[in-house]
Amino acid sequence: MPYTVLYSGPGGTRWGQPPAGGQDAPIARLRLLPRERRQTLLGFGGAFTEAAAYVFSLLPEPAQEEFLGAYFDPGQGLGYTLGRVSIHSSDFSLCSYVYTDPGDEKLVSFTLAHEQKWLFPLLRRAMRRGKGLALLASPWSPPPWLKTNGSMLQGGALREGAQDKWAAYIDRYLSEMKAQGLPVEYLSVQNEAEAVQPWESCVYTPAQEAAFVADFLGPRLAQHHPEVKLLGWDHNRDNILPRADALYGGRAARYLWGLGFHWYVCDEHRNLTAVHNAWPQKHLLFTEGCLEGGPQPHGWQPAVRYARDYLQNLNHWCEGFFDWNLLLDWQGGPNHVGNYCHAPILADTAAGRIHKNSAYYAIGHFSRFLKPGAHCLGMENPSPLLAAAAQNPDGSLACVLLNPTDKPMRAQLSLSPGQSAELLMEGEGLATVHFTA
Repeated sequence: MPYTVLYSGPGGTRWGQPPAGGQDAPIARLRLLPRERRQTLLGFGGAFTEAAAYVFSLLPEPAQEEFLGAYFDPGQGLGYTLGRVSIHSSDFSLCSYVYTDPGDEKLVSFTLAHEQKWLFPLLRRAMRRGKGLALLASPWSPPPWLKTNGSMLQGGALREGAQDKWAAYIDRYLSEMKAQGLPVEYLSVQNEAEAVQPWESCVYTPAQEAAFVADFLGPRLAQHHPEVKLLGWDHNRDNILPRADALYGGRAARYLWGLGFHWYVCDEHRNLTAVHNAWPQKHLLFTEGCLEGGPQPHGWQPAVRYARDYLQNLNHWCEGFFDWNLLLDWQGGPNHVGNYCHAPILADTAAGRIHKNSAYYAIGHFSRFLKPGAHCLGMENPSPLLAAAAQNPDGSLACVLLNPTDKPMRAQLSLSPGQSAELLMEGEGLATVHFTA
């Protein structure tokens, strides 16, 4: 099979050719195993936060078009096919808000009018620019009158006796999104179910989440929205295994399609494999990751962080990827509690232009070549390189490689006897080798 190589590295190359020379560099040998087929990929995407949609609205039309092409064009851009939205506000909203009047437990005043100003216009333009988007919806908190602390902020829990009211609210949200022509395909029970945050947050113990799914949310979805795939946990990898035990070990299991996870706190990717081995019929999605502490527009380290995590997630049974904010301003916001972060594309709203940084290019090494429906492949890799590979529905194969060391290395990637690819990789260099069918 003929092949091409796409390379990015700390020396400034972005989606270009690998460096020449390096004949004296140590050799890293890897072998693809096309007959060893693993999980099927759902795709790649990011989060349509209110912050992202608001910043998008501040850009002039040429910059908006550049942004849409950069993320959603399947040929020249990242080709995103997944998108995450919050059920009412998150920290990356301009303020805290819900979809009803205060205390309206009967949902008489329920409306998505708040989202018509910024979120929905961006969503619709993104869907037109790409090939449609499968949406994941996640709540950061129930309305304050349904919580033990009377606030959407600072944690708290779902109030006893309010479970069916909250399930009805989510049910109504899914119906209204469908009526808007923006159907939700994936739903998580709660964003970061163990986090008490200064912003919108709500804590569920494993038993509480299992009971809410088994007795309230799951039955409503089965009756009114059977097409929606329900995800539990939606938090970090550290405690995913005990949460899986609680959610899959009882009555909630029948309603759960899989678990979502984030990359914060811990890098214990093996916990994902432990969950997969225990419940191989269930699914794993990477539902959030970002670099905290504000923008990093010019460094290479964001690319290394993304590549390292995405590669290890792929090798531990992850099926899809949702990055966090699609777009933020030069401060890393807006964020209504000052929790500023990095995003793969940043906007200089004063100058009316966007800036694609190294994280953007790192994601492209995956999303441009590992297509929805691709089967991840086994690999023999005794080398220090991190690598993952998949075979696409059109028969092509793609392998993404990261040199995590600070020394140059010559990668030799074999596909079959007599068929191989070879390239030089800088320390922390990133490459995609694409074997065409």
